[in-house]
Amino acid sequence: MKCIEAPEIYRGKDKSLFLAGGISNCPNWQLELRELIGNEKIVLLNPRRDSFPITNPHAAEEQIRWEFDHLRKADAISFWFPKETLCPIVLCELGAWSMTDKPIFVGVHPEYPRRQDVEIQTKLARPDVKVVYDLESLSNQIKGWAIN
Repeated sequence: MKCIEAPEIYRGKDKSLFLAGGISNCPNWQLELRELIGNEKIVLLNPRRDSFPITNPHAAEEQIRWEFDHLRKADAISFWFPKETLCPIVLCELGAWSMTDKPIFVGVHPEYPRRQDVEIQTKLARPDVKVVYDLESLSNQIKGWAIN
């Protein structure tokens, strides 16, 4: 498995998965998910940076642009809604990508404050998508997709 982290640009052709979910004020769930996925032959597109250059006035636009571009490049998108933050941008991304036929995987921490909203909206827009409630279950869905 290879991992591309913002702001590095992914230009490859291998099967790729965007890791959509909380970045600010929440644990590094991306690292945990990466470990759970293991050695699958996929490229993870991770918007979480080791250090965000908060003093750079252009950094926010660069980050948003990176995410915008890499959501489109990815072959599939996984969503994780941690309990620590509402993830308003991720909710928008889930809404947008639920209206496409791109493979998506949705995980919600059981204590995520808008859990029911995610469940209902996903069921309405993408009844084929099973919402799961822990990172291990999310990783199992991703691994099933990766081997096909």
